[in-house]
Amino acid sequence: MTVVLGIETSCDETGVGLVRGGVLLGDALSSSMSEHARFGGVVPEIAARAHVSALVPCVRAALDDAGLTLHDVEAVAVTAGPGLATALHVGVAAAKAYAQVLGVPLYAVHHLAGHAAADTLAHGDLPARSVVLIVSGGHTSLLLVRDLVRDPVIHLSDTMDDAAGEAFDKVARILNLPYPGGPAIDRAARDGDPAAVPFPRPLTGPNDPVLGFSFSGLKTAVARHVEAAEAAGQDLWVPDVAASFQEAVADTLTRKAIAACRTHDVETLVVVGGVAANSRVRALAEERCTEAGIELRVPPPRLCTDNGAMIAAVGDLLVRAGARSSEPHLSVSPSVELDWAQLDPAAEAEQHVA
Repeated sequence: MTVVLGIETSCDETGVGLVRGGVLLGDALSSSMSEHARFGGVVPEIAARAHVSALVPCVRAALDDAGLTLHDVEAVAVTAGPGLATALHVGVAAAKAYAQVLGVPLYAVHHLAGHAAADTLAHGDLPARSVVLIVSGGHTSLLLVRDLVRDPVIHLSDTMDDAAGEAFDKVARILNLPYPGGPAIDRAARDGDPAAVPFPRPLTGPNDPVLGFSFSGLKTAVARHVEAAEAAGQDLWVPDVAASFQEAVADTLTRKAIAACRTHDVETLVVVGGVAANSRVRALAEERCTEAGIELRVPPPRLCTDNGAMIAAVGDLLVRAGARSSEPHLSVSPSVELDWAQLDPAAEAEQHVA
């Protein structure tokens, strides 16, 4: 079995993981989140500089965690997109250097495929057909996934505007909660009543697309509620607003995910991405999947947020599938859509022919 080194630098986390035969051997993570907090969001140049400082130490830490040396690495996988261009360039440049020095193949990986593959490290290979709900700061998508690295990924829906994680960040700012908004709202909601404020469930009307997502209007509804309370001189109980907003997001996400499974006759739902770490999203998904007789797979929280292990997992799947390695002159693709797990024109052309 091949030891695959995975490198993830698409945003503000520097992640490194080592996977062999579907087993996570070791990993390390460094976040520059605290450096972005005062700006209320990620600053690309700050993220890129943090990756430059953290990447080599993370590689060493992951190797130590696995009890391996650099010379045990037999393949390198790296996030080549989507993400922040400056941040992606750091990871890709490092991956090229490691692959060249070690004389091993290099695989350019789609970031969102990494999120889907993260679940394989916790629960084994994905079934022949599954619906994958990816919910993160930049993406909210429902995907029909067959073989993750051999078949094209079919998009059932993508958010029309704000992603769910983006809405969490914006609502947290409205409520004067710290960045990042997801964990802050989750914490605040523990002391709140999820039924206190009847926030709308976006795109759930009879004439709306059944699988469509849109969270901008929900964010605006929270802002209007807060403005109305302040104008009336009323005390605002933040936990109630946080819990009600979180409930609206979780209700919408899980309702549409179950609908996708039923529409496409799929028996397994996989929920991944940073928002999959949210306690209410996880609980409601479990409750509704149980009611519907659908198997639910959600990685542990540490594998939901960006990490190097998930990229190594895709590389491992590509190696085991006998995929062609990426070209050494590969570049980054900051806004690429998820059609194939591997991001390389030559490799994609070969997959289409196959």
